[in-house]
Amino acid sequence: MAGRICLDLGDRVIDEGALAGSQGRLVFAMLVAERRWAVSKDEIAEELWGEQLPSAWENALRALISKIRAVLARAGCTDGAVVAQGLGCYQMSLPAGTWVDLEAAADAVHRAEAALRAHDATAAQGHAAVALAVSRRPLLAGHEGRWVTRRREMLQSVRLRALDCNAAALIASGDAVRALVCAQEAVHVAPFRERGHRLIMRAHLAAGDRAEALRSYERLRLLLAEELGIPPARESECIYQQALS
Repeated sequence: MAGRICLDLGDRVIDEGALAGSQGRLVFAMLVAERRWAVSKDEIAEELWGEQLPSAWENALRALISKIRAVLARAGCTDGAVVAQGLGCYQMSLPAGTWVDLEAAADAVHRAEAALRAHDATAAQGHAAVALAVSRRPLLAGHEGRWVTRRREMLQSVRLRALDCNAAALIASGDAVRALVCAQEAVHVAPFRERGHRLIMRAHLAAGDRAEALRSYERLRLLLAEELGIPPARESECIYQQALS
């Protein structure tokens, strides 16, 4: 789902080019991502056309669904793969054991956080790597809409949590240099999110560089003051005091 959409059926790979163009790609993505419940035709139509619905939008949507069903059939993915219709909704069913990268990334970051809480830095890094491999990819590039925006925000949250876990695990493992790289990536993605800044400070302290930790705090303080008019959180202040002492 992230990056180029494809269906991997063991010895066959069906690329997104078979999915009836960009609109078919979007509808397929929605149905797969939301397959645990039915998706209304209106929600799909809004994502496809916004408020300017074409007069024959229901026929156009039916045509897209038919093309998606045909792709699944041609791919031989008939064992439990179906797009059902009823009560003004569509719902995708996939074969048992189907692996979806967005779901794997969300599960991996949960496992990374649990491993970190258990002080298992090696396992935390492994699970975080899985989450990052997916969450660093773009999702449905070229599409805009409320559903796409929400899904991108969810994927970005996975990425930030994975970066946090990886940085903290690397600090615990004594690898301050790689931890700093992860923390800086988190700050680049979400500049006003203090946790990334705190991890930068912690990485500098772990490397024995108190001066750079203090400069990092000062950059955070100025950013929040100038852009938001607020001081750093108490957790950030505590690391600052640690650097001072």
